[in-house]
Amino acid sequence: MKIVAPKPFMYEGGKRAVLLLHGFTGTTSDVKRLGQFLHERGYTCFAPVYKGHGQDPLGLISTDAQDWWQDAVNGYNHLKKSGYEEVAVAGVSLGGVFSLRISSFFPVKGVVSMSAPAQKKSKDDLFKRIIQYAERFKKFEKKDEASIASEMEDFNKLPMDSLSELQDIIVDTRERLSIIQAPALILRGMKDDDMYIDSADVIYNSIHSEQKTLKSYENSGHIITTGPERESVFEEVFQFLEGLDWKE
Repeated sequence: MKIVAPKPFMYEGGKRAVLLLHGFTGTTSDVKRLGQFLHERGYTCFAPVYKGHGQDPLGLISTDAQDWWQDAVNGYNHLKKSGYEEVAVAGVSLGGVFSLRISSFFPVKGVVSMSAPAQKKSKDDLFKRIIQYAERFKKFEKKDEASIASEMEDFNKLPMDSLSELQDIIVDTRERLSIIQAPALILRGMKDDDMYIDSADVIYNSIHSEQKTLKSYENSGHIITTGPERESVFEEVFQFLEGLDWKE
């Protein structure tokens, strides 16, 4: 069964633009409904797809965190080149890391970080994420259990050099948090792993934004943009964006 690769989406609305960034091993589906929600309320939203994501697992491990980071930067530049002078950025998980990172390098109207890690994840945890991604992909291809087991045995032996780079970019972004002065909204799900819950406090306490808010969602896990409290998340993000000092 041939899998159609996910595509970036661009919802053109008003002059207020929002860059939306998905997570590691995720796709634009992580932020699609948020984008639709904001677009219905007048915002222009653009979400890129990181290289190797939503494709054959071999494509994922043949790319690395620098590739994915460049895709996020290219997304920001795409909005700028499209004529949007003011850009806010919002992301979930790795997208939350990239949102913070963009805010430390480029001018943004505001930044929304959701479920972002601020501590180095173990290679074992990251390796498990890739393995789970590969297994899901092969099941989606309608392969039988014996074929999946055989292919996964070979896949497990492949080098995963991208994991070290991903660790490094998370640590480097944490070291850049004090640079951030843009208004910030930090969101976390309280049913997420402790590392992500604790990271929200680290981010909130480390950024130098005069306007910053930390909000917790008691019934949400990691990808809070698709979880049971997603509508509340969408409204929180919308109200944050509405409170920014846009020119128009």
